[in-house]
Parts: sequence; C-alpha cells; structure tokens
Amino acid sequence: MTRRNVFTAVLAVASASMQGVWAQQPLEVTVDASRVWIRAGESPVLQYRYGDVPFKPYVKELYTPGGLNVLLDAPSDHLHHHGLMFAVAVNDLNFWEETPTAGRQEQDSSITVAHASHNSGPGVRFYTTPAWARVDATGRETELFESRAIEVCQVGKLRATVVTWKTELTNPRPRRRATLSGSHYFGLGMRFVRSMDDGDFFNADGKERTVFRGEERLVRSDWCAYSAAVDGKPVTVAMLGNPGNPRHPTTWFTMARPFAYLSATLNLHEEPLSLETGERLVLRYAVVAWDGNVDQDQINRAYQWFVGDDSQAHKPMKGTDRDAREE
Repeated sequence: MTRRNVFTAVLAVASASMQGVWAQQPLEVTVDASRVWIRAGESPVLQYRYGDVPFKPYVKELYTPGGLNVLLDAPSDHLHHHGLMFAVAVNDLNFWEETPTAGRQEQDSSITVAHASHNSGPGVRFYTTPAWARVDATGRETELFESRAIEVCQVGKLRATVVTWKTELTNPRPRRRATLSGSHYFGLGMRFVRSMDDGDFFNADGKERTVFRGEERLVRSDWCAYSAAVDGKPVTVAMLGNPGNPRHPTTWFTMARPFAYLSATLNLHEEPLSLETGERLVLRYAVVAWDGNVDQDQINRAYQWFVGDDSQAHKPMKGTDRDAREE
C-alpha cells in the first residue's frame, strides 16, 4: 500500500516583488512511499526521491521561481549522477559510483516534516536518516549513520528558490575508525540539465580555478555559482558553504563541458578525514536558484543570509561534533 501524507505549511506571504507565483503561496509537502514533493500552490519547487532507489536518496528536481527545473537525473553518460546528491567513500567503500560492489545509503520509510525558519525566512523542512551500509555476500554492515535535513525557504529579498542541506555523519562502530576519502569530485554534487552545459562558473573571490585534468577545475571559496540557460532562458545557481564546516572555505569541483557539474567537496582526494567511534561530522550547505543572470553582490547577499542565522542550528555544537576543528 502506498503511504501518502500531506503537510501544509501556514507561512507568511512572501514579498510580492519576488519572482514567480510560488513565492506568494504557502508551501505544501506531500510524502508518499518513494518521494517527497514540495509545492507552492500548483507550482513544483522540489522533488526528493528516497524509495525505490537502490543506492542513494537525492533531490531529483529543483525549480527556479519561474518554474525551470535545473537538475538532471541518471543521464545515459553517467547513470549514477542523480540531481543533487551527497556521497563519498567510507573505509574504501565507494558510495558515489553505483556498481555491484558499491555502498548503499539505505533509507527507511520514516520521513519527518516540520515548519522551519532560517534567519527569518519561513519554510518547511524534512528529515531523513540514511544508513550507509556495506552489503555483500557475507551480509550487511553499517559504516556510517546519517541524519539529513533538507529545507526549502521563502526569502522575499533574495528572489530565488533557496534550499538548505544539513548532514550529520556518525561513526557507530565500536573501536573502529571511519575514514572518509574519494575522488576530487566526491561530496554534495549537482548535475545540471543538458541545456545548461557549457555555461560560466564564478566564485566569491573571483579566483581563477585550478586545472585538475581536462575541463575539470578546483577552487576554494565561500561559494561557487554557475550561469547558463534552461531552454534558452537564463538562470543562475549558486552553492554556498558554511564557516562551521570543516576545511572551510569549501573546495569546489566544477566542470562546464562536456557536461555541467558542480560539487562541494572536502578535498578528500588529498587528505582523507577520519571519525572515531561516536564522533560526528556536521556539514551545512545551501543551494540558491535564480531566474536570469545575477551578479556577485546578489550571491553575497544570499551567502550572508545563509551564514547570518544566529540560531543554534548554525553554531558549532559541543561534544564530539567535528564542525570547525579542522583547517
């Protein structure tokens, strides 16, 4: 039987100056056995897939206020690219690629939905708890536990679709270290729709990106943005790091051709990161999608909004958290 719950967030109406009809509508969350849909009235905002996915849950669709989806799921050239997804290698087990020996982020049917308020921006948030597991002929073993919170915010002054992503990874295994590693693009990755290929990347510092190989580039900055077009209509998408993340500022992987990709990484290909038993790694990012071309000043305003929240949700936690202790 398919489970279907509808949660309607009663939110203050956003500024009428914000682009798109959805920004003026209350956000509604629909959860069934395999998907989470967030809509504003009849307008889609975000789709998250967590059921009937053999390897990892992910954001399948993300729309600008004008109704343009910017994410591509499982293209033929890289079937393991799923919209907006988070994966690394753990104890040499690859959770990024999807092969018979790859790790699996196993998500149960439990999805919790709640009101949200990030720095005075009303929104809705849902929580999931994927278990990062090794599954082979000898059985199943959990390598990491994850607590994941994804939030859609209505922020009139930004005139954009705003999504925040928080991941807490915990090493559950007694007397055994969990080591995160992987390729230079492992992390929170975003594959863009094909019409956005061959656009332009830019970052908070105006830095030149370092060539890694071919068209692949790496750069460290507070944020990284991409300007391109969806079916001839210009859009800009930015991914924002958080000062509380380890190894801040973020190392960004970028590639515009032969296809467009952006990933927030932890530089694991050069320096693996280990978690002792019970230790937690907390990561916070935001994705902001605009209609049209926006400049560096507008993205800086979004970044200041994201990191300016003085709530406990964006302060380093006490105890065994691994927020800001690595550089």
